[in-house]
Amino acid sequence: MDTTGMQLEGHLEELRKRIIFVLVTFLILMCIGFVFVEEIYNWIIKAADQPLTILGPSDILWIYFVLAGSFAIIATTPIALFQIWKFIKPAISKEEQKTVVFFLPSILICFIVGISFGYFVLFPSVFAFLNTLATDQLITMYTAEKYFKFLLNLTLPIGFLFEMPIVIMLLTRLGILNPFMLAKTRKVAYVILTVVATLVTPPDFISAIIVMAPLILLYELSISISKVVYKKRLVLLKEAS
Repeated sequence: MDTTGMQLEGHLEELRKRIIFVLVTFLILMCIGFVFVEEIYNWIIKAADQPLTILGPSDILWIYFVLAGSFAIIATTPIALFQIWKFIKPAISKEEQKTVVFFLPSILICFIVGISFGYFVLFPSVFAFLNTLATDQLITMYTAEKYFKFLLNLTLPIGFLFEMPIVIMLLTRLGILNPFMLAKTRKVAYVILTVVATLVTPPDFISAIIVMAPLILLYELSISISKVVYKKRLVLLKEAS
C-alpha cells in the first residue's frame, strides 16, 4: 500500500515538474513573441492590402496578446508533446512506444498543414470574395480586432479537421473503428463533411468547395491508413494468441 502510494506520489511530482516546465517555456516564448509582435502583425495583415483600424486603446493590446500568445502556443506545442512522451514512455510497451512516436508528431504536422492551408489558400480566396461584395457606394474599413477574429475562426477549425487521418488511425489502433465501417458510412461522412465545410466558410459555393475537396480526400486517405493499421492490428492479435 505504501509502495503504491509512493509510486503515485512520484508520478504526480514528475507530472507537476513537466507541466511547470511547459508553462515556463510558454511564458518565455510569449515574451519573445512580444519582441517580434510588430513583424508578425505586418506579415499577417498582408492579405488585407490596407491599413487596419482600431476603435479603442485596448484593441491594440488585445491584438498583441493574441499574436504573441498564438506564437507561444505554436512554438511550445513540440516541447509539450516531447514532455508528454517522456512522461508516458516508461509505462508503455515498445510496440506502443512506436505508435506514440508516430502519433504525437503527426498531430502537430497535420495541424500545421491545416493551418497553412487555411491561411495561404482558403483565407485569401474567401477574403477576396467578400471584398468583391463591396460596391463603389461602400467604403471598406476593417478593424484589426474583427480581421484577426475572422482569420482565427477560419483557419483554426481547418487545422483541427486536418487531424482527421491521425484520429482515425488511433481509433483503428484501439479497435474502435475499422476500414469496413468507414467505407460503409462513406456517404454519411460526405454529407457531414459538406455540412462542416459550409459552416466554417462564408455562404458561397466556391469557398465551400475549396474546403470540402481536401476534407473528402482526407477521409479517403483515412480509410487507406485505417486498412494498413487494421491489418497490422490483426497480425499482432494473432501473434499474441
